[in-house]
This record gives sequence, C-alpha cells and structure tokens, in this order.
Amino acid sequence: MANNRDKAANQLNEFKKSQLGADGMTTGTGAPVGNKTATLTVGPRGPILLQDFVFTDEMAHFNRERIPERVVHAKGSGAFGYFEVTHDVSKYCKAKIFEHVGKRTPLAVRFSTVGGEKGSADTARDPRGFAVKFYTDEGNWDLVGNNTPIFFIRDPMLFPSFIHTQKRNPVTNLKDPDMFWDFISLRPETTHQVSFLFSDRGTPDGYRRMNGYGSHTFKLVNAQDQAVYCKFHYKTEQGIKNLMADQAGDLQGTDPDYAQRDLFNAIDEGNFPSYKMFIQVMTFEEAEKFRWNPFDLTKVWPHGEFPLIPVGRIVLNRNPKNYHAEVEQLAFSPAHLVPGIEASPDKMLQGRLYSYSDTHRHRLGSNYLQIPVNCPFNTRVRNYQRDGPQCVNDNQEGAPNYFPNSFTGPVDNVQKVENCQHISGDVQRYNTADDDNFSQVGLFWNKVLSPDERTRLVDNITGHLKDAQEFIQKRAVNNFAQADPEFGRRLREGLAKYKSASAGMSANL
Repeated sequence: MANNRDKAANQLNEFKKSQLGADGMTTGTGAPVGNKTATLTVGPRGPILLQDFVFTDEMAHFNRERIPERVVHAKGSGAFGYFEVTHDVSKYCKAKIFEHVGKRTPLAVRFSTVGGEKGSADTARDPRGFAVKFYTDEGNWDLVGNNTPIFFIRDPMLFPSFIHTQKRNPVTNLKDPDMFWDFISLRPETTHQVSFLFSDRGTPDGYRRMNGYGSHTFKLVNAQDQAVYCKFHYKTEQGIKNLMADQAGDLQGTDPDYAQRDLFNAIDEGNFPSYKMFIQVMTFEEAEKFRWNPFDLTKVWPHGEFPLIPVGRIVLNRNPKNYHAEVEQLAFSPAHLVPGIEASPDKMLQGRLYSYSDTHRHRLGSNYLQIPVNCPFNTRVRNYQRDGPQCVNDNQEGAPNYFPNSFTGPVDNVQKVENCQHISGDVQRYNTADDDNFSQVGLFWNKVLSPDERTRLVDNITGHLKDAQEFIQKRAVNNFAQADPEFGRRLREGLAKYKSASAGMSANL
C-alpha cells in the first residue's frame, strides 16, 4: 500500500529527500535548544520553573496559533501561477496587466466552499469561491468571484442574514432546513441561484473542472478615458465535470478533502490547471436602455447579445510552500482595483468593497497587506499609513507621515485619477424584491438543462426541501412554479412521494 501513496501523502518524504541533514533546533529568538523533550524542573518530580523560556516560548505561541476562520469561504485551497494576455483588449481597458499580448503577470488563486466551516467537506452542495489576486505592475488587483455567474441576493443588506441561514441554528448548533428554506422562499430573487445550486453544478468534481466568474459588473476604462461596463469569465480548459449527489455524499465521508487533494496532486505532477479568461462588454448607452437592471447580481447578461471576448489564460503551476502562510493568510477584496478597472453601481459589489477589507483587518491585523502573500511586490507602496500591530517592513523609514508636506513625500498621480461618471437620483431605500425574479430561471430550466439534468435538479431540491416545514415547502415550490409550471408541478409530486413514504413508515410502526 505504501507504494501507492499519492503526491500529497508523500509530502514529508519529499521534504526529507530535499534536505542534506537535520538542522539544530532553536527558540523563536534563534537561541539553540539543548533538550526539547523535557521541561526545566526542580528535581525530577518538582515544579516547572518560570525561567524555562524553551517551554513558555513554545506554549505561548501554541496558544495563539489559530487565527479566526473566515466567516464565509472558510474551507479553501490555494495555488499560484501566472496570467498571460492572449488577445488585445486595450480598446476597452488601459490596465497594465493587459498592455500587450504575451505579457505575463504572477497570481495567486484561492478556491473555496461558501457556507461550511474550515473542517467541512469539499464536496458539499455549495457554491465555490474562485478568487484571483493578480500582482500587477500598478498594484494588486483582486477579482473575487464564484463558480456561478449569479448570486442569491441583489442587495448587500441581506447578506449577513443569508449567510446565517447557511450556518448553524443558534440553539441546536445544527444545520437547519427551516432556516435555509424560510429565507429562500421569502426572498424570491434567490430562485435563480438556488436552481444552479441544486443542479449538477452544485457539486463540481474538484476545482480544476469548474468555471469561474467575477460575477459582478465592473467598469473598464481605456487610455482615452472612455468607459464600458464589463463582466469577467474564466472557462476551465480541463472541461466541466460535476459529481452526482450520491458520489458527492460518499466522498464527504471517505475523502472530505477531495478537491484539495486533487488540486495539489495535479500541480505536483506537472498537470497544471488552466482557465481561459473572457469578458463581456456593455456600453453605458446599452445599460441605460437595457430591459432589466444590468447591475442585478441575480441575473446574467445574455451571451447572444453580449458575446464573450477572449482576453488571456490563467495557469496554476505552483502549490503553496506553506498553507497557513500562503493560503490561510491570503486576503482578497473587490476593493483592490487598479487603474483601468473600477467599480460599477452593482449594489452587492458596493457592499463588498467595504466588508472584505474590514474582515481582513479583524482576522489578520491592520497591516495585513504587509504579509508577503498579500504584499504588492510588483510595485512599491508609498503612502502615509504608519505603525499598527505586525508592522514587519521598514515602516517607510524617515519619509514624512503627513500630507501635504514640503519634504518630497509621495504626491498625487494626477494622470491616474478615476474615470468621471455622472450619477443623479433621489436618496432613499429602494425595494428590489420584485425585479423580475423568475424569467431567467425559466430559461435555465427550459434552455440550459437537459431532461436528465432537470430530473436530478428536482430530486436534489425535494431531497433537501422535504425536511423543512410544510408551509415553507409550499411557498418555495410556488416560487419555482412561477419560473415554469412544470418545474413547480414536479417538485410538488416529489415532495408528495416523500410525504407518502413517511406516512407509510409511521403506519408500520
């Protein structure tokens, strides 16, 4: 059996082969350690001495080894590689990452599940995070998306409540179908993403065989200061492959780290995952006249009207050297933009611009951008931020820490000012609950899914929805029925079978 161990299982053996011999052990201060297997005591049975720094150094660090896990996307896998421009898109965007065909930019990627804890299974039915950090010549650009082009909600005010429904009941500490389906059925805009989630796409066969999407609408600006709206897409070159519900369930028990293992082994074997990047482009004029809100994250832009434009290729060719240092501390934010790529009025994007950076300051500290994996190493940071916990660089030495100043501190890059955009409107809280929640779900049911895929979608939904209370079931089915009557009818029939089977079991007791 030992000869059949995969690359991940053999990591320690590979490390041993790379070493000439064992180095002498030290404390955190670099002092040699003479004996690491015994504390310093008064006699063989006496108490430990407070002066035993070898012990206190070890324990004090051990007590602080864990940082808070991410509230969302807690379970994840990372890799490193590069982005290469394959097509000229300079007519849309002046970002230096796209400045010429053939240009390569180093990057980091983190894949993840969304709702589960850090120890949850990779094969759970859940969207997959697909976050990319591009280390560009003008700072880091983070494109933080998922493996679906849409999301459950369109207003960020609802995000904490939505995520709470994915977590645990505050009394039972169990996942609660009532919580999930109650929220879902009360917010019909979730119907589109829920249909994706319970289709075959809800359980990708690892991270290498799924697409990725920036999901949000962004704004691209070219060298002439002309702007368009844009959506980003990554298409896997390994081909789409999904797990059926029974396969995914089996793997949750036999190999809960299935996707992590698959990604690590593929890269370690030289089978480098790759994805092609595309953009969709919509002019401001088209956005003004479009038949629905183009910034609505619960909807897609039809490819027939806004075709995919090829841009480049992502290749992942290096595994993390250390998971905690390079993946657990890897921090993404949609607010990390570069000249030529700006935010749009997408409400969900606007909410994330704040929340991501804020949570990293909580998890990792106010200087989280100094951590090597987050540091914009292809450029040099020059600003007026100083001090704070975990300041690990030169703290900008003797440069002025106030602006304006008369002592050659950094100045404005006037040629890099953001694109001017006129916006007007009345300030109030606008209700978006009824912004056409069902037409695209009907298209997904009728035009995207095959007959077999529709059957599995119905089976997957009913298999989960059956555990919610009956009044919640009826409300949820009514939403799906508004997308397509057949969709609703088949869900009712599926739930009725579960109810009949349950009644039969009760009668036999």
